[in-house]
Amino acid sequence: MEILLQQIINGLVLGSMYALIALGYTMVYGIIQLINFAHGEVLMFGALISWTCVGYMQEHMTYLPGWAMLLISMLIACVLAAVLNFCVEKVAYKRLRNSPRLAPLITAIGMSLFLQTVAMMIWKPTYKPYPALLPVDPYFIGGAVITPTQILILSITVVSLALMVYVVGYTRLGRAMRATAESPSVASLMGVKPDMVISATFVIGAILAAIAGVMWAANYGTAFHTMGFLPGLKAFTAAVFGGIGNLAGAVIGGVLLGLIEAIGSGYIGDLTGGVLGSQYTDIFAFIVLIIILTLRPSGLLGERVADRA
Repeated sequence: MEILLQQIINGLVLGSMYALIALGYTMVYGIIQLINFAHGEVLMFGALISWTCVGYMQEHMTYLPGWAMLLISMLIACVLAAVLNFCVEKVAYKRLRNSPRLAPLITAIGMSLFLQTVAMMIWKPTYKPYPALLPVDPYFIGGAVITPTQILILSITVVSLALMVYVVGYTRLGRAMRATAESPSVASLMGVKPDMVISATFVIGAILAAIAGVMWAANYGTAFHTMGFLPGLKAFTAAVFGGIGNLAGAVIGGVLLGLIEAIGSGYIGDLTGGVLGSQYTDIFAFIVLIIILTLRPSGLLGERVADRA
């Protein structure tokens, strides 16, 4: 029972980070029906920018406590990641909005590889140890262990998701986003500026990805130039799992994917004597994904994106 409880905690932490990244995928797809495969690299840039800022503060601002360094570096990472994604949208995607879907898809993959190369040139192709900025003494819950960093991840995720629900559901920007998702041409007749809405969507997605990147580096203690590929792929899987284009689906898909991975790699691994363990973690997630999409191709919560002719 303790093993199961521990894996549930681990799964919630992992799923929370997946959910943050998946929201960026599903918002962009919901508005312009584009899969931004460079989204994982925004996570990577956020983590490496934070690592750089923390290193500078540890050398020149030793009077700052660890939590302050983490918060300041996260804010800087969010701002720079937002600028980066804004530029990516303008340079790589804007001119391809009305192109055949294959063109922006290939462009997104190319942009992903380009950003990885740029990061490798800036930070070099080596693993960067991310310092432990929070206390390392764990807390115990019924025999399971949870660290202060994991508590922070869960707290930040809950706050971020609550803000997203408020922004999309109760603000002028949120109404503009929903209108643009339904029909950009009709929304423009009603005074909405689709270009501005799309750019804002990319900026919001970048902020969420940067937060996830910093939390990912802080939780696993490392950052490197290719770290965004697998979390980005898993988050895209989570978005499809929950129903691409659906915000609630992205969150549910992310959390469920994290739980499936954690329980599959840990709890089931112990039951099978290590035959199925952490090295097979991807198997459990994708098997469940295949089953879900076979039974319900639109994902758990379906798709709320208008079909445009």
